[in-house]
Amino acid sequence: MEDIITLMLLILLQAVLGFDNLLYISLESKRAPEEDQKRVRTLGIAIAIILRIVLLFVLVSVIKYFQKPIGEFEIEGIFHMNPNVHSIIVLLGGIFIIYTAIKEIWHMLGDHELDGVGGKKTSTSKIIVMIVIMNVVFSFDSILSAMALTDVFWVMATAIVISGIMMIWLSGHVAEFLKKNRMYEVLGLFILFVVGIMLLTEGGHIAHIKILGEEITPMSKTTFYFVIFILVVVDVVQGQYQKKLLKNQQKKALADNS
Repeated sequence: MEDIITLMLLILLQAVLGFDNLLYISLESKRAPEEDQKRVRTLGIAIAIILRIVLLFVLVSVIKYFQKPIGEFEIEGIFHMNPNVHSIIVLLGGIFIIYTAIKEIWHMLGDHELDGVGGKKTSTSKIIVMIVIMNVVFSFDSILSAMALTDVFWVMATAIVISGIMMIWLSGHVAEFLKKNRMYEVLGLFILFVVGIMLLTEGGHIAHIKILGEEITPMSKTTFYFVIFILVVVDVVQGQYQKKLLKNQQKKALADNS
């Protein structure tokens, strides 16, 4: 009975921690040809589930090596870093997500056809690889959190599989929502940018990075969700205000013509 309760808690935990991953998958899959997008999401997440279970087995077996410092780098009074494998993976993931978000936002502002995120299509195999890689990056937090709750392998593995199946289902709905509401793609990319910042602060904290003597502190999930809430509220209010302005302009135009 205790294992079942823990399993339910882990599934809930995976769902909460998987929001940022889900958003990345939904946005990244839109770069594929439309007829391949569902297959890209399904195959990418399915492969990632298998790799997550492998990663879980590896972490359970060699967790001490992932947490062990691999060296110390310092520029006197300016920069200090004492990284491990875990911190490097998280930092690289954060850098890549920020790069992706900025690149797609920049592409949207350019003179391109509005054909999905970034306006251009990429090979399905490349997108699947990127989804799998980023899924593994996002996996570290959820797996380490799961290991803090239980040491029963089948419970953790089952939670990973169930959450993966839920992610396959939800990713389709999120992608469909973005397709029907194109204006929210920009909001999604800015949320993705915040995700990258969160990963950078988390990786910097794990690596004990100090800049000008100030240690980097990780962005908490509470702060992350509050920022996302504010972004969504601002986007909704701005959308309603723009509709109001457009409606007033139409009324004024009709009054001038009459």
